[in-house]
Amino acid sequence: MFSSPSAQWLFLTCLPKFGRTRRRAMLATNPDLTDLLTRNSATLRAHGLHAETVAAILAWQQQDEAHTLVNTVRQTLLDCERHGIGIVSWQHSDYPEALRHIHDAPLVLYARGDPSLLRHEQIGIIGSRNATPAGLDHARRFAAELSNRRLLVTSGLALGIDGAAHAGALDAGHATIAVIGCGLDRIYPNQHRRLGERIVANGLMVSEYPPGTPARAAHFPQRNRIISGLSRGILVVEAGLKSGSLITARMALEQGREVFAIPGSIHSPVARGCHHLIKQGARLVDQVDDVLEELGASWSLPAGCTLPEQLATQPAPGPMDALDSREIAVFEALGYDPQSTDALCSATGLPADQLVQSLLLLELEGLVSSAPGGFQKIA
Repeated sequence: MFSSPSAQWLFLTCLPKFGRTRRRAMLATNPDLTDLLTRNSATLRAHGLHAETVAAILAWQQQDEAHTLVNTVRQTLLDCERHGIGIVSWQHSDYPEALRHIHDAPLVLYARGDPSLLRHEQIGIIGSRNATPAGLDHARRFAAELSNRRLLVTSGLALGIDGAAHAGALDAGHATIAVIGCGLDRIYPNQHRRLGERIVANGLMVSEYPPGTPARAAHFPQRNRIISGLSRGILVVEAGLKSGSLITARMALEQGREVFAIPGSIHSPVARGCHHLIKQGARLVDQVDDVLEELGASWSLPAGCTLPEQLATQPAPGPMDALDSREIAVFEALGYDPQSTDALCSATGLPADQLVQSLLLLELEGLVSSAPGGFQKIA
C-alpha cells in the first residue's frame, strides 16, 4: 500500500513544515518529489528540511503505522477505495499540464468519474448563486454550445450559475467537470446531489480534499483557483460586485487566462460584477463566437485526447426521460423563481388536482422544489 506513487504523493501533502513555498522550490529542481522519501536523515537535513519533516519521512520509511501521518495516509487510501475515488498525483499522466504552472498547484487531485477529461481544453463558467432566470438560461445555453464546439465546461457545482452550466453541458450530451470544496464522498450542496451523480456518471468530479472533509467557507476560494487553473478562460455569467466569481476572475487573470463577461441590466445587482469586469478589460460576450474568437477559432485537443464518442453524439439519459407529456408541460412552465399553483394552472391549462399530482412527481424526480410562494425548478 505505502509503496504506490499515490500513497507517496498523499504523504507529501501531509508533511509538517513543508508548505507551498518549500514544495515549489524543490519541485523546480526535482519534479519527482517522492525521491525525498528515499533519502537518509543527513541528506534530508542537508536539503534544509525542518526536524519535524525529517522525523515524519523517517517514520514513513519504516512504515510506522503508529505515526499519525502514516496512519492518516493509510486511512485515506482505504476511504478512497471504499468510495470509488481515484487519485491523480503530480506525476500521473492525467494531471493537467496547465494546472502545474499556477501558484500553489495541488500535488494531488481526488477524482470520481473519468480523470482523462482533465487533459481536455476547458472553459470555466461561473456566476452568482442567486442568479436570475435569464442568467440561468444564459449559463445553460452557453454551456451547451461551447460543449458542442468541443470545449469542456468546468465549474464548481454551486447553486445558481454553476449548476445551470453543468446541467447545460450534460443535457446537450457532453461531459463536464465539477471542482468541489469538500471530500468526494459527499456532494455539496445537497440540492445538487442528483446533478453530482450525473456528473460522476458522465464526466468528472474532482477535489483537492480527501474523503471525509466537510465543506468549509475557506475551501471555496481554494477551489476557485483550480477551476481557473484548469481552464483556458473563464466566462462570468452573473456576479455581484463582492462575490467569489470576481475573485475567481482575478485569479484567472493572474494565471494568464482569458476572462469573459456577459452584460446585463444596469439595474440588476447580479450584473454589476460583470460590468465591472468589462470596464477592467474583460471581453464582453453575447454569443459563443465571441469566446472562440478571443481564444482562437481552431481547437485541437492534446494528442491521445478525444471526447468520448457516446457523450459527443447523444444526450445522457436523465430524469426527464421518465416523465409523460403532462409532467413535461408543467416542468417547462416553471422557472427558477417560485410560481404559485394558480399561475401554473393558468399557464398549463391543467385543473388543480392534476397540477398538484404532476408537481409531486417532479419533486420525487428531484427536478422541482417547493418554496415560499410556490414551486420552482432545480438546476
